[in-house]
Amino acid sequence: MKTMGLADLRLVAPERYPAPEAQWMATHAVDVLESSRVHDTLVQAIEDCVAAFALSARPREWSPQVLDVRAAAARAAEVEGDVAFVFGNETAGLTNEEMFACQFLVHIPASPGFSSLNLAQAVQVVAYELFMTQPPGEPSGRSEKPATVEDLEGLYAHLEEAALATNFMASGSRLRERWRRLFSRVPAIEREEVNILRGLLRALLGK
Repeated sequence: MKTMGLADLRLVAPERYPAPEAQWMATHAVDVLESSRVHDTLVQAIEDCVAAFALSARPREWSPQVLDVRAAAARAAEVEGDVAFVFGNETAGLTNEEMFACQFLVHIPASPGFSSLNLAQAVQVVAYELFMTQPPGEPSGRSEKPATVEDLEGLYAHLEEAALATNFMASGSRLRERWRRLFSRVPAIEREEVNILRGLLRALLGK
């Protein structure tokens, strides 16, 4: 949960809580475990949510609306207010009564020949799909400054200088438009990258 930016864990009638082995397995996410809320029933756990999505691999003849996990995450992202994704225990999953406390039934597509996912895997898949519905953030690691219009105009002028000096560009050539089109297709060219190209042009012109 924490890896995918989720922190609101609600436990329904756990066999033991707190449990030392859960603390050990949580490693650096103990804060999520320790801040979790314990409820006697599922209805109590989700009573403040505006929508609830029940996870089940078993087909049900009578069930809420059925969605695959990606469609469910997209639907959840559109909802105004808190939503819950509800998982049963490792052995038996959710009862019919628990499933009907939710508005949606969610399944994780998998190979028909072997579709078994344990509880932790199912939670991780759902958490990942929810994470991917969010706007992309700044990537971790080194971040370079994007090239400005002024940087690009300097590059275009430098390209033209090199093209004229080497007789590569003839009078009336459409090269100017073509390299502008070329660089317009680069989604986020960096200032350092522009400087590398201009350094190369300077070296070539020097020779």
